[in-house]
Amino acid sequence: MKKWTRRMVLAGLAGTAMAGGGCAFYNSTRFGKLPEGDDLARLAASPHFRNGIFVNEEPTPLIVEDGKKKRSVLSTWISFMLGRGDRTVPSQPLPALVPDFPALDRDAVVWLGHSSVFIRLGGMRLLIDPVFSRHASPLPVAMEAFPGTDAYSAADFPDIDILLISHDHWDHLDYPTMSALAPKVKSILCPLGVGSHLVRFGFPRGIIEEGDWGQCVRRGGLAVHFTTSRHFSGRTFTRNRTLWGGFVIEGQGKKIFFSGDGGYGRHFARIGEEFGGFDLAMLDTGQYNPEWRHVHMDPDEAAAAADDVRCRMLLPVHIGKFCLSYHPWDDPFKRIAAAAPLHGWTLTTPRMGEPLLLDAPSSFSPWWHGLA
Repeated sequence: MKKWTRRMVLAGLAGTAMAGGGCAFYNSTRFGKLPEGDDLARLAASPHFRNGIFVNEEPTPLIVEDGKKKRSVLSTWISFMLGRGDRTVPSQPLPALVPDFPALDRDAVVWLGHSSVFIRLGGMRLLIDPVFSRHASPLPVAMEAFPGTDAYSAADFPDIDILLISHDHWDHLDYPTMSALAPKVKSILCPLGVGSHLVRFGFPRGIIEEGDWGQCVRRGGLAVHFTTSRHFSGRTFTRNRTLWGGFVIEGQGKKIFFSGDGGYGRHFARIGEEFGGFDLAMLDTGQYNPEWRHVHMDPDEAAAAADDVRCRMLLPVHIGKFCLSYHPWDDPFKRIAAAAPLHGWTLTTPRMGEPLLLDAPSSFSPWWHGLA
């Protein structure tokens, strides 16, 4: 489908969906289910839940223009679909490896594109925000994965001891991926309210544990902490009925921080102080734009956040697979690579599927060069 035709279709579908409200499209299983009844009453006990929704610790307008909140989310989304920037999608397939995940027997982190990450730590296997579908959207013509990046499926992975979901957006919580992984998942950790979606997807409530910012759970020798982020939630135009956030994973003498999606804020310095720094930080570094600058970081802000959390290595994420903004697809890689020498941490940029060994880390090469 030609770009202009596809964008017109998307704009039409968005308008139709908005007008249709409670139509069958919204009621399909892939949309999940918002908390209600006893679940909703339980969420109300959170200090971050006010007047029926979750709120950020800092004032966080979702859409801003010239410093003032003006356009709606819907109008901004339609404008984005009708007016993409230059080189937002690579012109050739990106390199993606498919390692033997079941045979990986060393502590390692494997970036799988965008914010999907496989971790082996202390004999435990973790998977964060897996999205293996070709689209990060309920619409079959929207948010298509870059060429070469749809390299993974549930069949590639062994049993997963801990599945972590940072929030309920489509590019982090993917129904087809979750359904395919379901037989392999032993336990799930997610922010408050997200469990309602997972139960609708077919997961048993008993393997799901929800957490609030600041809480900690333990699994098989690992401590997993739920951390603050500055973002929002929602799989439709209903916002902030479930919580969002990041994770700190501790075990085997290692500390790993996954920021989840979110804008720059004072929470990063607090996290760095609380945990005394990290061996590795995976930070939101892409899909930025001045209009939504409070809910996603640009590379310079990601570099500052890496300083704040006191990490030894930075692995940029939320890049390399989907176009969710106007900037060139490789701009985050170029900008964070240019910023890195000015800071005290090491930038690590593995190709998708290339294991980063935690006991013998490497900075890897700038693989995006020549792929513009």
